[in-house]
Amino acid sequence: MLQLKYISYLFICIFILNSCKNEKVSKTAEKKFTTWTESSIPIMDYDEFKPMLQAKDEQTLYVFNFWATWCKPCVEELPYFEKINQRYDNVEVTFVSLDFSTKLNELVIPFANKHKLVSNILLLDDTRSFYWIPDVDENWSGAIPATLIFSKNERAFFEKAFTFEELESEIKNRLP
Repeated sequence: MLQLKYISYLFICIFILNSCKNEKVSKTAEKKFTTWTESSIPIMDYDEFKPMLQAKDEQTLYVFNFWATWCKPCVEELPYFEKINQRYDNVEVTFVSLDFSTKLNELVIPFANKHKLVSNILLLDDTRSFYWIPDVDENWSGAIPATLIFSKNERAFFEKAFTFEELESEIKNRLP
C-alpha cells in the first residue's frame, strides 16, 4: 500500500513538472484590444521618436517593428509580434508604421482595428530618412519589414521578415 502511494505521488509530481515545462505563463492579465482612434496613435518625427530607442527599464526587452500597411511581408509577420507581446510580460512591442501620415485615418487605424492589434502603435512621419535610417541602425538599407530588439545591455537589428519560431528564438536569447 505504501508503495502504491509513493508511485502515485511520484506520478503526480512528474505530471505537474511536465505540464509546466517550457511554458511561459503570463503573470498579468491578457492584454485586451481597445479600438484605435486618431488620438491613440501618435504621429512623430524622428526627433520625437528617438528617445524611445533607449532602454528605460533593466527588466524589459524592447521590440520595435518597422512596417507599413502596404507591405505584404510586414502584414504577414504582425501576428507573431502580437503573440510575443501576449506571451512575455517583460517584452514591450511597438509597431512603427511608415505609412504616410495622411493615411492614418484611411489605412492605419482601420488596419489596426481590423486585426485587433494590442501592441503599441505609432506612425513615424519624417522625410529625412537619410538621417534617421542609419541612426536606427547603420547597416539598415531602409527596407521593411525591419525590427530592432534591445535591452539595457544588448541591441540587435534585423532587416527581414520573421517566422514565429525565429522571432521567439531571438526574444528568448535576449530576455533580461
